[in-house]
Amino acid sequence: MHAIRDLADLILDTSNLTVHELRDVFVRMTHDDVPRTEMIVNLLSFGFKHGAPGEADLVFDVRCLPNPHFVDRLRHLTGRDPKVVRFMRRHSVTQEFIDRLTSFLTFALPHYVGEGKSYLTVAIGCTGGQHRSVMVAEALKRSLEGTAGVRLRVKHRDA
Repeated sequence: MHAIRDLADLILDTSNLTVHELRDVFVRMTHDDVPRTEMIVNLLSFGFKHGAPGEADLVFDVRCLPNPHFVDRLRHLTGRDPKVVRFMRRHSVTQEFIDRLTSFLTFALPHYVGEGKSYLTVAIGCTGGQHRSVMVAEALKRSLEGTAGVRLRVKHRDA
């Protein structure tokens, strides 16, 4: 090990560093004042009947919202279809839920960025993963666009 140590440009004793302090040391060593890259936020819709996604950092349950599954003409559609979106938006609870979730995420996301997180998966679940969770994930993407330090992606696991 002495031969390798003699070749080193920097010797760093990590014995008393927390993982956060160690990350900061490596970020400073590798970035030289280059702004950090954006955190990727995955908005993942899913159905609880298929199991909650293990990769989720945050899970929100939208089964309290009106369910298009019980409207025959909407059952075969998804939450991306304008007819489903109109049905859901007719109920004020849908917009209030989206507004409150947007408010929470607008508050929380910069703190995750500040902690140096590279990826964050926000899972939105309904019963089958077809209607409500899909609609809310798409609405969140639109409402969170432009959040500093964040790049948004949407995936519909069960639709």
